[in-house]
Amino acid sequence: MLEKKQNYQETYQAYRWDIPQSYNMGVDVCDKWALVEPDRLAIVEVSEGGASRALRFAAMRDLSNQLANALTRHGVSGLSVPGEVGDRIGILLPQCLETAIAHVAVWKMGCVSLPLFTLFGQDALTHRLQDSGAKVVITNAEGAKKLAAFRHELPDLQLIVSIDGAGQYGLDFYTEVESESTQFEAVQTRADDPALLIYTSGTTGNPKGALHGHRVLLGHLPCVEMHHDFFPQPGDKVWTPADWAWIGGLMNVLMPSLHHGVPVVACRVAKFSGKWALDFIKAQGIRNAFLPPTALKLMRQVPDADKLGIQMRSVGSGGEALGTELLDWGRSALGVTINEFYGQTECNLVISSCSALGCNRTGMMGLPVPGHVVEVIDEMTGAILAVGEQGAIAVLSPDPVMFLRYWNRPDATKDKYVEGSQGRWLLTGDQGVRDAEGFFQFVGRDDDVIGSAGYRIGPSEVEDCLLRHPAVQMAGVVGKPDPVRNSVVAAYITLTDEYEPSEALADDIADFVKHRLAAHEYPRVVRFVDEMPMTTTGKIIRAQLRAMAQSEAEDESS
Repeated sequence: MLEKKQNYQETYQAYRWDIPQSYNMGVDVCDKWALVEPDRLAIVEVSEGGASRALRFAAMRDLSNQLANALTRHGVSGLSVPGEVGDRIGILLPQCLETAIAHVAVWKMGCVSLPLFTLFGQDALTHRLQDSGAKVVITNAEGAKKLAAFRHELPDLQLIVSIDGAGQYGLDFYTEVESESTQFEAVQTRADDPALLIYTSGTTGNPKGALHGHRVLLGHLPCVEMHHDFFPQPGDKVWTPADWAWIGGLMNVLMPSLHHGVPVVACRVAKFSGKWALDFIKAQGIRNAFLPPTALKLMRQVPDADKLGIQMRSVGSGGEALGTELLDWGRSALGVTINEFYGQTECNLVISSCSALGCNRTGMMGLPVPGHVVEVIDEMTGAILAVGEQGAIAVLSPDPVMFLRYWNRPDATKDKYVEGSQGRWLLTGDQGVRDAEGFFQFVGRDDDVIGSAGYRIGPSEVEDCLLRHPAVQMAGVVGKPDPVRNSVVAAYITLTDEYEPSEALADDIADFVKHRLAAHEYPRVVRFVDEMPMTTTGKIIRAQLRAMAQSEAEDESS
């Protein structure tokens, strides 16, 4: 565990990885606790109506063992030789007890779990299931019905298991497990053996599968412990609205909490709202949360949130810069300084803030997490750049949290790295700057940075400034092609309920940024949109905004 020292520097210098040669995530997050404290609470699943069901570690061990035996009976096999890859098992479920049970069972078998988001459409599911060659999908009735429509396109898929009971589309989860033994001997996997395949969208082409080893959980722990101010502490109880199909929900929250024996609250809400989230946090006594920026922005819209009496112990957030307003709101409404962190599916949680160490700075993502070497480099030469110089954010390999490779994409894997005099660097694909004290500032994705009249403008800073305007609820900033300046800053904005779109309001918003940020950074184009294009994890899809700006520029030039 991360041990708190006098300051960040001492904490960073004192940390040492302890990665055993043999390590199995399923045994770690489940059987370890079931052996010493079988009645310890693992997960509480809460329905929108308030009903709940609890899962304790002994029950998780027994059910995961029974599921492992049932899958084995159906011909599913894990790795038998180190370095091989076991069968891939899709898990198409929301936040629920069975999601955790399924992952644990798959890992104990030496197979590879494939998290799938329940709102994926046919194209998204087809690509992931075809590309991975998934043999089984564990889902619910809705998912089973969805899969049935295109199962003929999935030659590798042999079995669909539904937690909602048997039907014409699949077998019943509980019928399959109830007759099986609660004893199962977990495969003795190496830390580097494949365990998890998560698909991530790039800037071009279909999503790529990032294949992770069992060690990926151990790689996440120091950052989780850091942005939750030295997690765990007595009384901790964790929740996130982020779906467990994404690395942010699965590996930032669910599995690290189970590793530490901290109870996790699960809830599948039909429609997220800021008011619901605040009420849920208070009613459930949530002490720790990962709240994506979008969730925080919606919660901030709730009047008098600071009067609800919520007092959390820690909140982490990542994916977009928060800005002064959200950080101030977090202190008044949630009782904490929100700790920002940074990472990506291929190499997650490598930079973090930590209020317990006093290393929080507005506009900065934080400092390198102990155990990780992170720098701003020249992406062509691998050379570390000077303080204040913009370049590629990169992580030195090897690193326990780093992916093994892209699935079926050796060329893409090769392109993810660059050799330098210090060693081999993984390129995150993000641009950043590091200051004299070591803090990292996110500038933007490689394809998000706006080149305008010789300036390189990062969208995050402009978006942060826009959010300070009282009319702005959400803002996405991209470059719009311009014959004179190459690009101009274009802002796409959703308004708060009190305002209506108008030319006068657009001018006022542009002028607001011009006078608060910089003359070359203010949006020369302001467009109001009814709904911001967002990823399922709450990030603005700037690629869609760029397409809108490109189309508008083409129309103007024709």
